[in-house]
Amino acid sequence: MGAFTRGEFLGSAAAALGAGFLSGCDSGSGPRPGGTAGSASPDLIVHAGRVHTVDPQQPTAGSFAVREGRFLAVGSRSDIENLRVRGTRVVEMDDATVVPGFIDAHTHPAGAGLSELKNVNVDVRSVAEIKERMANRARETPPGEWIVGFKYDDTKLAEGRPINRRDLDEAVPDHPAVVGHRGGHTSVYNSRAFDAAGINAETPDPDGGRFYREAGELTGLVAERANYVFNSLIPDEHTPADRQAGVKLITELMAQDGLTSFHDAGVSTTSLRAYQDAYRAGELNCRVYMMCRGAYGPLLAAGASTGFGDEWLRVGGVKYGADGSASERTMRMSTPYVGRPDDYGILTMSQEEIHEAVEEAHRNHWQVGIHANGDVTIDMVLNAYERVQELWPRADARHRIEHCSLVNPDLLTRIKAVGAVPTPFYTYVHYHGNKWVEYGPEKMEWMFAHRSFLDYDIPVAPASDYTPGPWEPLMAIQSMVTRKDFDGRIWGGNQRITVAEALRICTMGGAFASFEEGTKGSITPGKLADFVILDGDPHDTDPDAIKEIPVRMTVAGGRVTYEA
Repeated sequence: MGAFTRGEFLGSAAAALGAGFLSGCDSGSGPRPGGTAGSASPDLIVHAGRVHTVDPQQPTAGSFAVREGRFLAVGSRSDIENLRVRGTRVVEMDDATVVPGFIDAHTHPAGAGLSELKNVNVDVRSVAEIKERMANRARETPPGEWIVGFKYDDTKLAEGRPINRRDLDEAVPDHPAVVGHRGGHTSVYNSRAFDAAGINAETPDPDGGRFYREAGELTGLVAERANYVFNSLIPDEHTPADRQAGVKLITELMAQDGLTSFHDAGVSTTSLRAYQDAYRAGELNCRVYMMCRGAYGPLLAAGASTGFGDEWLRVGGVKYGADGSASERTMRMSTPYVGRPDDYGILTMSQEEIHEAVEEAHRNHWQVGIHANGDVTIDMVLNAYERVQELWPRADARHRIEHCSLVNPDLLTRIKAVGAVPTPFYTYVHYHGNKWVEYGPEKMEWMFAHRSFLDYDIPVAPASDYTPGPWEPLMAIQSMVTRKDFDGRIWGGNQRITVAEALRICTMGGAFASFEEGTKGSITPGKLADFVILDGDPHDTDPDAIKEIPVRMTVAGGRVTYEA
């Protein structure tokens, strides 16, 4: 019955796990939301400097108890101490702050984990460094094989310009090569890649895509559906074991930043298997809500629908993409980009295609999530959601608008009326500041509109869209609270929200988007024991330094998934 100090607990966490005191049991045998401690005794008690529960019935506390992977009781130190019995482990964290486990409601980690293992990370700050990394990989790769770079960011390069086809030709002369933008909608190819695809300067742009040109020559930049012609040329030689290892790695990294759950917004059949393999092997460090793309057809044919699965791995909605990217400046808007008077962005689905996709999923009891950044595209998606709810009403369908970047009062009113759930980017204002110049201050007052969503009583979800945006929840809170970029510029200050509001979005907002607000998102008796121990309190920290607060420990279902 002895208590552990912080240092003793951190040092013995792995051994304690083996002894079973943080069993990670997810059997569902514990009390449900609204339950009380009753006669049950806790496996674990945590005493902290402050506990932010995100439960309106008891917003703050000093301590809580856990039994069989669920919160048993929450209250004062003395209240929780009264539950202590022989065998209860006690963690003393009086200098720490505890919050519910963070949830990222739109991310793409399965593919990103594989890229971290296999491809060339070009998340560097100069064209020269990108060329060097690509050249280094080419030197160790047989001629003719593809060299693939990922996580490229065109606005963060010292040369003040993006990389182009000629840069890649110089770095990788003997291989087809591609550098994928971290936003996922544009890529830069070298000349060998264009030759392999049979593309030249006279090749017409496909519907929903673009080959960029200057002075009649290909620049190397390719957007949206124009990338499809290259996809079949890049061999996929990854094994199931590779994909499982990628899931293990990426969920370890996400847990380091306090994430206990995420929604993968585009799960293929291979990703589904990778998650399942990692889960069976005990290597899944975050709970996964799978928004299906390639996996949708087989699951639909099998009669599965949203909600199938358990508390670690669950089938979510079906995911579609209807326009371009906010960070890559290709999203479809009713007004043009700054400096590009004829460029309104790119649509990748027609209104008819959106109607057909939504009808099929809605009538088969699936949640729908459609990527729609621009105001034109959001209008099209709402047309489809309104149509199916009028023709085939479904209570609480919670169809989602992925990203929902540029809104206005009319769109907000319609989103609220149809019960849609927007998932706006939560780290973008801070991380991608240089890109907002091409939208301008007026548009930015209505982009990533967290304040407006809350004012309209719309349940807004948290979203990084990783790799396009960083997933770090503490950076997200800082971004939503300050609306400042790396250089201190304020973008859409009217959309600022409070720390408490941002914390609720990053926890309960994510749980609501997956129909799981009854089992996660707050430190409430009966809910899953998902929580994060921080070295500081975001509520009391300089708003410009919230992202610097260290994560001391992440716990999912009572199981330690990360310790500093």
